[in-house]
Amino acid sequence: MNAHHAPTPSKWAQVPPGISAVVPVYNGARDLAELVDRLTPVLGGLGPVYEIILVNDGSRDDSWDVITSLARSRAGVHGICMMRNYGQHNALLAGIRAARYDVIITMDDDLQHPPEELPKLIAKLHDGFDVVYGPPEREQHGLLRDVASVVTKIALRSATHSDVAGMACALRVFRTQLRDAFAAYRSPFVSIDVLLSWGTRNFGAVKVRHEPRAHEKSNYTFMKLVRHAINMMTGFSVLPLQLASLIGFAFTLFGIGILSYVLGSYLLRGTGVAGFPFLASIIAIFSGAQLFALGIMGEYLARVHFRTMDKPPYTISEQSGGGL
Repeated sequence: MNAHHAPTPSKWAQVPPGISAVVPVYNGARDLAELVDRLTPVLGGLGPVYEIILVNDGSRDDSWDVITSLARSRAGVHGICMMRNYGQHNALLAGIRAARYDVIITMDDDLQHPPEELPKLIAKLHDGFDVVYGPPEREQHGLLRDVASVVTKIALRSATHSDVAGMACALRVFRTQLRDAFAAYRSPFVSIDVLLSWGTRNFGAVKVRHEPRAHEKSNYTFMKLVRHAINMMTGFSVLPLQLASLIGFAFTLFGIGILSYVLGSYLLRGTGVAGFPFLASIIAIFSGAQLFALGIMGEYLARVHFRTMDKPPYTISEQSGGGL
């Protein structure tokens, strides 16, 4: 069993014209055959050559068996098997680094992203954009999921400094040369959208039809989305530290105001401010602000710790299909 990490930038010096579709797979065995059947004619009509890279991200079903079967029976289908579940973005990074052609498409494995809508994104890319997202015409999530998505997009906007972050989604097309901007990236905390922003600010979006998931519910729960947002903000942005500084400054001003009130009351009335509840509430407020700031600094220290461990973003255990 061989372990593979990030390839060297020299491997990416030249990429031939064509399209690479990268699909992270997690417990998607039931949908893969239909996905490949629908993708194949669409990709064949979009470019001179194409490939479909299915990245098995530690699935607990027989997804890898299905992937290897498809790779043996279908031309242009390749499989990558991760050693364990690393997460959607880490799996995408592995597939992006393995892509051979000059345009990369990323999409989910659950048939929520209709392959037939891809020509709209490719046409937008040819209008001069480097990255094009395909957000849904209508959101189909519940309230908690919508709230978590908003938090994630706010975090993404702070990390990418791009207004198109509000349109970001898992369905995206971009120029393969952008991966040169994060060729040496090895942190275990991965956000593909942030990494793409290291190579360009030329983002676009076109709304397309999304379909209900064929079988499973989304693997992105409310808490997973919130955790992803925290990872983006603390891993790629200093906004939380700036927020902690502002909170500290605000509470310093608040403390000065309380001190002025106490001193003024003593000088004018000759008495202090009565009431233990008042004092206890002030202490609780200041303690909460301090713990909040310490928690944010702890998140950053944890990421520094993981970087010093040189923990890779993924490790590949097996590959299937030609060309990889």
